[in-house]
Amino acid sequence: MTNQKIDIEELITNLYNSFDPFQPLPAGDPLYVDFKKVRGDGDVLVDLGRKIKRSNRITCQLYAGHRGAGKSTELLRLKQYLESEKIFVVYFAADEQDIDAEDAEYTDILLACTRHLLQDLKDIAEPNSVANWLKDRWQELKDLALTEIDFEKASIDVKISAFAKLTANLRAVPTLRQQIRQKINPHTVTLIKVLNEFIDDAKKNLPNGCTELAVIVYNLDRIVPVIQEDKRTNHDHIFIDRSEQLKALNCHIIYTVPISMVYSHRAADLREFYSAPQVLPMIMVQKPDGSKYEP
Repeated sequence: MTNQKIDIEELITNLYNSFDPFQPLPAGDPLYVDFKKVRGDGDVLVDLGRKIKRSNRITCQLYAGHRGAGKSTELLRLKQYLESEKIFVVYFAADEQDIDAEDAEYTDILLACTRHLLQDLKDIAEPNSVANWLKDRWQELKDLALTEIDFEKASIDVKISAFAKLTANLRAVPTLRQQIRQKINPHTVTLIKVLNEFIDDAKKNLPNGCTELAVIVYNLDRIVPVIQEDKRTNHDHIFIDRSEQLKALNCHIIYTVPISMVYSHRAADLREFYSAPQVLPMIMVQKPDGSKYEP
């Protein structure tokens, strides 16, 4: 009887955790249910994946959906699809280690992309151009990174870790956040330039027969709108004012975007700068008249 009780308790615990809405399902998980019939015709593999696969040029796409609708699960399916098509994917949640969703700006996103690209591609590309960019500015930044590095003697891994220190402090130390941005902001164009040199080198040596590179940056939709001095929000500054820089990396890239922007007066600007954002619809359970929806 005791063993049976333990088995039931374990079963209940496993069931409880299987329905955790904050844990996306891995690609290919048997628990995944295809909801296209009740979501509509949208399919992340078709809407985003095939555009990357078929395009002869670099693409930058936006993906949106309500919180908890399943974006992360769908993006993991997209990652698996792209990898099956010989496209190497750098995939990360920006709010886990790099940005504070309560106070985020474009510079934070660029530093996060830089860190993850360096981390994932350092073994197949030469990162010295990016490391030298940081070295040239280290005197200004070392106190903000709260670490000492001798760039003349440091290994590549130690130099790359300096970007991790900066993004960690951007996220975790509000008193340093604006100071780091003020030091980096005037040099974002040159950072993109050296980062693209690194990306171009990596694309020549992608593993597993991959021929293209894609970056998926998710959880940017969790960025809280903050009114700036010009009475516009940080959403406007990031996705509209900095659109050219968001698109400037020499690889395919997908950013999640706040759904409030997709249905705002800025929607036309998003379509103009990026083409139409792809939206993951909610699952209909009730009709407008209050009756139960039966698919």
